[in-house]
Amino acid sequence: MTDIAEVLTRATRHAVEFLGTLDQRPVCATTTLSDLRYRLNVPLANAGVDANRVIDDLVAATDGGHLGSAGGRFFAWVIGGALPSALAADWLVSTWDNNAALYACGPASAVVEEIAGCWIKDVLGLPASASYAFTTGCQMAHVTCLAAARHALLGARGWQVEKDGLCGAPRIRVLANEHGHGSVTRALRLLGLGAGSLEPLLTDSDARLAPRTLEAALRKSAAPTIVILNAADLNVGAVDPFLELIPLAKAACAWVHVDGAFGLWARASARQQHWVEGIEQADSWATDAHKWLNTPKDIGVAIVADAAAHKAAMSVTATYLSSDADARDQIDWTPDWTRRSRGFPVYAALRELGRDGVAHLIDRCCACAAQLVAGLTELRDVELVAPPTLNQGLVRFLDNRPNATSADHDARTNLAIEAINREGTAFFSGTTWQGRRAMRISVVNWRTSSQDVERTVKAVAKVLASDPMTDG
Repeated sequence: MTDIAEVLTRATRHAVEFLGTLDQRPVCATTTLSDLRYRLNVPLANAGVDANRVIDDLVAATDGGHLGSAGGRFFAWVIGGALPSALAADWLVSTWDNNAALYACGPASAVVEEIAGCWIKDVLGLPASASYAFTTGCQMAHVTCLAAARHALLGARGWQVEKDGLCGAPRIRVLANEHGHGSVTRALRLLGLGAGSLEPLLTDSDARLAPRTLEAALRKSAAPTIVILNAADLNVGAVDPFLELIPLAKAACAWVHVDGAFGLWARASARQQHWVEGIEQADSWATDAHKWLNTPKDIGVAIVADAAAHKAAMSVTATYLSSDADARDQIDWTPDWTRRSRGFPVYAALRELGRDGVAHLIDRCCACAAQLVAGLTELRDVELVAPPTLNQGLVRFLDNRPNATSADHDARTNLAIEAINREGTAFFSGTTWQGRRAMRISVVNWRTSSQDVERTVKAVAKVLASDPMTDG
């Protein structure tokens, strides 16, 4: 019989060693695809293998195959690192191994989710009466919120979509900022509205949707309408002007949904909340806990002002499902059936940080983003593409040869990103913004410090100095 204490102790030792050496190891993966396949593709024997050996072998086989995204110098995408309490709580979630779908099969899971959901709404300054759900991520948070929108809009036209489906239903159109995330489009596909229902609206040069543009689009049709606004765009952190846009949409009886995967958390900071003023007037909001709250992955948050529409779109009944009239059954609010107890890491993270800690985390990330953009643009042949808004910014690397073209600058940017990542001190990603290749700078990790930024700038300077395309 496997000694569970020995296996868990062994796993703990590996985990502590990994986290304890994050700062010394390269942020990039250091092994190849073929090596990982070779190491992991061992014969599946008829006889089982000792659990301790399984864990040791797994760690050894995947060595060098993990990005250091949990560390403080990962700037490629909006990916946070797990706070200590949230990580530990997530371990306990797997240990307790309850199905957090019903109060009956996980009483503590249900209650902690009740509390964590109320805390989230409070910290974000959203209506206390709004409903909420913890999903796998912002992708399914969009699905949840837009399912509620579909129910409400079609119900107002006398159509019961959960009973009768979409065949023959009034067609819903979706107006959205042209820089919307692909997860929104996929949500529309999953809900049967189709990608063709989406009408991207052109933005001004600041990537924000102008009131005149939305007003003109709303006038074109009396069809049931969803308006999707950004808080904030993943390239430059652009935030739509909610104070002006939401009243226009509401006057046209449209449902307003906000993609706030990370930008919604600006509400938690007195210094940053001006970016998202008026956002509380929307009908639904989608965000991630595993971004700026720094919980482990697999935790998104859907919040819906119309709780009745939310529940009608998601709830399910079956004769074998137990229910307690006084308890909140999570299955009534999420697209999941069997699910992890996502409320525990959220609860732990919020308790560890407190209100002031959440605000400080947001402010520190924004300050580090500004410091990183400023430091990089002081280097030779580094051009500012977009100044930082919240925690996002863009720079590009110029080809300084005579008569270099825009294509040359794009190529140099791609090569520079590859070289920087290969060096290992930090990790970035590329993007195309307004027709130009650029390097994305995203700061969202609780570990990132001013010292991490300084170390990164020095490393980038060293990489650029060794670049043969730099003439001195």
